[in-house]
Amino acid sequence: MTATSWLGLEGRVCVITGAGGGIGRATALGFAAAGAKLALLDRDTASAEETRAAVTAKGAEAVVVPCDVADEASVETAGELAERLVGPCGILVNNAGVLRPGKLDSVSLTEWNALLAVNLTGYLLCAQVFGRQMRAAGRGAIVHIASIAGSLPQAASGSYSVSKTGVLMLSRQLAVEWAPQIRSNVVSPGLVETPMSAAFYAAEGVRERRSAMTPANRIGRPQDMADAALFLASDRASFVTGQELLVDGGFSQTLMGLIPRPGY
Repeated sequence: MTATSWLGLEGRVCVITGAGGGIGRATALGFAAAGAKLALLDRDTASAEETRAAVTAKGAEAVVVPCDVADEASVETAGELAERLVGPCGILVNNAGVLRPGKLDSVSLTEWNALLAVNLTGYLLCAQVFGRQMRAAGRGAIVHIASIAGSLPQAASGSYSVSKTGVLMLSRQLAVEWAPQIRSNVVSPGLVETPMSAAFYAAEGVRERRSAMTPANRIGRPQDMADAALFLASDRASFVTGQELLVDGGFSQTLMGLIPRPGY
């Protein structure tokens, strides 16, 4: 048995939102290596095509499906097209997300709602559309990409932390309402370098300081998140549902270390 066949993902149809780069692309490559068929959803179809090229180079079947996850009609259309092109969804990776700065005393309602529409409502819309296909088949798995910011408030980020907290509860509620046919779990990244966070790491000294704050002594990679998503989507996690898997190199466990303790 190979490492990929152990996952039991051969021939399964996996839908990935935000598949054009970062965690979405790494996840697509991981599922491709495991033998899955892929529907790559993204508003940026050019980036999604780059992911498709990388995936098909590994011999996997993949299609690009234009989709704005914040738009109900777009998600419905994407669901129909993906099913027609590669078959009914067996696994959904809710990954599409945005990050917009803003302090709570001044963030506009427009900015607040625009972020929630993608990061939270978009997850629900995709779960509804692709969940119907899973229930019709009698089985399925959903993996939502959230963030440690869902448990640890990230200041000056508008509704970002609120949206990720919402994802945690959305996943738990889906796990209860859709059991036993569909499992729903969360991967919560810590400090990870993606196209969305690249500007932070371009600043002098940031990489070194962030690495030093993490017990693993490095910044997370999209591949780290993809590996966790593969496990949660696979048959190896068949008795795991309603859970959050923190993938943060131990960063979220460092709070007590900030307290001065003379003599230690």
